[in-house]
Amino acid sequence: MKDIISYLPGILLTILIAFAARWIENIMPIHIIGGSVIALFIGMLVNYFYPRVEKLNKGIKFTSKRLLKLAIILLGASLNISMVLEVGKLSLSVMVFTLFTCFGAGYFIGKALGLNWKMSSLISAGTGICGGSAIAAIAPVIEADDVDIAYGLSATFLFDMLMILAFPIMGRYLGLSDIAYGLWTGTAVNDTSSVMAAGYAFSEAAGDFATTVKLTRTLSIIPTVICFSLIYAHVQKKANKVDQGKSLHISKIIPWFILGFLALVMVNTLGYISADLSEVLKKISKFLMVSALAAIGLNTDLKDMKKAGLKPMVHGFIISLLVVLVSILVIYFMGEI
Repeated sequence: MKDIISYLPGILLTILIAFAARWIENIMPIHIIGGSVIALFIGMLVNYFYPRVEKLNKGIKFTSKRLLKLAIILLGASLNISMVLEVGKLSLSVMVFTLFTCFGAGYFIGKALGLNWKMSSLISAGTGICGGSAIAAIAPVIEADDVDIAYGLSATFLFDMLMILAFPIMGRYLGLSDIAYGLWTGTAVNDTSSVMAAGYAFSEAAGDFATTVKLTRTLSIIPTVICFSLIYAHVQKKANKVDQGKSLHISKIIPWFILGFLALVMVNTLGYISADLSEVLKKISKFLMVSALAAIGLNTDLKDMKKAGLKPMVHGFIISLLVVLVSILVIYFMGEI
């Protein structure tokens, strides 16, 4: 009991920051910044201006590791395979090209900029899949540092801000239909709140379709996490951190929290989760993720971020720009424009 109580101060601090972040998000005229990003920045500022109290460490670490994984699992309750198949008819081709662009070009751009592969991969994942959710899912698999996670989120967030303003203008200039614009926004903009802001700024129909495409895109977390699990296991083995003769355990290939995520997706697809319960679980998932990112912010030293300089932001900008261009070109050749 005493051990459990020792976790509470740190957990309560992350929850308090999460409430503050959600409040700030909700009072904004338009939701251009997600609560996760706000919580991350608040946590980083608290860590910078106030010295860490030792008794907070356990709870903060628990929130950034365990509750983050629980948030990913609960996210599965809001996704449906049948919806993916329906929307996938149009969006799958675009998503395949944008994912190859992110991870293919991202690898070489990261190398050219001298970034470590974990930070580079998180920036690519945030841009190619779904912002904070993808970064949160991949980070524990590759044992990324908190500063890598913070940079991954910051890099994708900054370009999102620009896209929210630019996308409706470009969409009208290009004469896009609601479907074409929704497909473009849903595959090229990162965070869900940013997709919705950019989508509904064009039209209600475009916003609805963009949000559906974005949720479909979230399911690519599963194969991506499995791929990164295999890559990291290979890296560990190569570095002699794993016994060369030892076989790779299934839990290293498919992390338990991704299995939980996939299980909830299937349960929801089979109709065992009501629409009301699905909405509740989605809200809990989002709040836990905001709390976890508050904890990551509390663990991130701004001095460490200064050492990396502007290179991660340049990486995020280049990858995001490539995704915008590749996605609109694929939509054009599909005959949707």
